[in-house]
Amino acid sequence: MTTSTQATSVAPSGLGARYGIFMSRRASLMPTFAAIAILIVLLIGAQVQFGNFVTGRNLSALLLDNAYLVVLAVGMTFVILTGGIDLSVGSVMAFTGILCASLLSQGLPAYLVIPIMLIGGGLIGLLIGVLVQYFSVQPFIASLAGLFLARGLAFVVSLSSIRVEDPAVLWLQRTRITVGDWYITPTGIIALLVVAVAVYVLHWTRFGRTVYAVGGGEQSARLMGLNVARTKIAVYVISGVCGGLAGLLLTAYSGAGYPRNGIGTELDAIAAVVIGGTLLTGGVGYVLGSLVGVLVYGTIKKIISFMGAEQSWTQIIIGILLLLFIIVQRLIVARSSRRRT
Repeated sequence: MTTSTQATSVAPSGLGARYGIFMSRRASLMPTFAAIAILIVLLIGAQVQFGNFVTGRNLSALLLDNAYLVVLAVGMTFVILTGGIDLSVGSVMAFTGILCASLLSQGLPAYLVIPIMLIGGGLIGLLIGVLVQYFSVQPFIASLAGLFLARGLAFVVSLSSIRVEDPAVLWLQRTRITVGDWYITPTGIIALLVVAVAVYVLHWTRFGRTVYAVGGGEQSARLMGLNVARTKIAVYVISGVCGGLAGLLLTAYSGAGYPRNGIGTELDAIAAVVIGGTLLTGGVGYVLGSLVGVLVYGTIKKIISFMGAEQSWTQIIIGILLLLFIIVQRLIVARSSRRRT
């Protein structure tokens, strides 16, 4: 009798210990789980309120309308994981988009224009990475310089909108693969492929592990023999290339290039990444979480649209969510610091 009583009393403590170990090891996933929970609550609440919100057509449109933001968020995730920031992505998207429209209007074929867009974005990212790594410029200032450079180049290309009539570019948006009420376009497929490639690179390659190591501690990464300089420059190049690709997707989506596109989009991308669970201090985060963050952002926009309210409410709600997630991140970091000591 005594033995069974002792076994019964030990079991809860054992379960509690195992639960504590699980939570400590999975603490970095908690913001991402929170983002998924928020997305589910938003969808359920919208369905209850409107009755016809959670449909194949509406959910398919989430990816269609935000494909360019998904790509930007992927590039931003790489940068933030190293502890950096990239404020230039919105302007890079505008520059490559108007460059695409201008070159196509001059008769250049799409198979030449698209690589030029990606290279243009990559070069701006390379410039930012070099400033950060070799000239010790703060990422905020270096990427701010890239923002002004890219926006200025966009206005140099054209001060007004340029329509796109190239069938190859328009095909990316107008083609729909339909299954019942669900559909997907080539722009959505490209966005999902970018996410899949990023997941593979970050979790199953040496480069990805180095990205996490640099964000976790740059000095420690150097002591481990990792190439910190090359990695920090590479993530900005990746972000720039993603900006160029986002420019292509946005141009296909809107059917035109415009030098004022993407103003403030870099903040949307940062918000999506943070809401998705990536720590601004670096070293912790997931690309799939960034995808969830974009879907949360897109769902809020759609709900506001259904309500007929001002879109400024989208920014207010995202701001509140961002504040909450930053607080959660600080609690996670503080808890991890206490555990180390």
